[in-house]
Amino acid sequence: MLLKIIQSSFARTGTPMPPMRIAIAGTCGLAQYIANLLATQSYHTFIVLSRNSNPAMTTRGWQVIQVTYTSASDLRYTLAGVDTVISTINGDAQLALIDAAAAVHVRRFVPSEFEGSPAVRPINDVFDCGRRAALSRLQHYESRGMGFTVFTCGIFYERFGPRGMRAYQIGLRSAIGGEGEYIMDIRNCKAKIPYYDSAGQPVHVCMMSAQDVARFVVAALDLSSWPRELRMKGERMTVSEVVSIGEALRGRDFERANYTKESLQDDLTVAQALRDDVREQRTQHLIVTADGRYDFASEQRHFGSMPYHINLR
Repeated sequence: MLLKIIQSSFARTGTPMPPMRIAIAGTCGLAQYIANLLATQSYHTFIVLSRNSNPAMTTRGWQVIQVTYTSASDLRYTLAGVDTVISTINGDAQLALIDAAAAVHVRRFVPSEFEGSPAVRPINDVFDCGRRAALSRLQHYESRGMGFTVFTCGIFYERFGPRGMRAYQIGLRSAIGGEGEYIMDIRNCKAKIPYYDSAGQPVHVCMMSAQDVARFVVAALDLSSWPRELRMKGERMTVSEVVSIGEALRGRDFERANYTKESLQDDLTVAQALRDDVREQRTQHLIVTADGRYDFASEQRHFGSMPYHINLR
């Protein structure tokens, strides 16, 4: 399916893009997936920007450049000659990266999103991590010639695997980065399910593997133009159906706790009263799930101009 998408794009826009120099900011698991695919399945050259030296990556033959995100001149020098920046970092560091990229006329920028669509996030998003500011900055520079796109993918499948996302060096600082910390604990056969949304409808999520997201990002580099948002999903199902898969894997029913949006708000109030920060954060993640953060079934939900809506099966 992915190959057909890219081939059809070539048919519309002409020949593939010439070799480009790509900069990957960050060294998390997703960044490493992208780097590996660039090294083995593309004709583009790339550099990896890291705050620290990374012998494990350099031994693979990858060019790792140690950078200081508080040094604008350092970033501008490093990004000179780069066509596209792919960011897997957040906060002030990403803002500095955006400014430096625009200053040296980088053509395209991929912000660190890789989750639900920005269109469904509230203004006071508790999990913003500087994303809103980054998108605002990118919109500012778009008028000056630096394009950008958001890659929307929903939830990573790997979140439900052994050791959770931390096994892939993703979400290391998150309260739901470990095994069993989000929706279901397969090992202990328990589930905390945001079952109904505020309209009384079953909550849906879209999911995709981190490796397939990396494949999609690398393949999209060869598109001559990008929309504001590129959407991808491996599957869309209700949260209850997701838990049923875990039950099938274990061969037994889970201890389920089903929540409505209102009961999750009650649980959040209790967590805040107890000053249980971890419980509070995990409950907030369930609340935003109930709010549809990771569901993008509707074609009318989009950020900026109409996104490509692609289902990789």
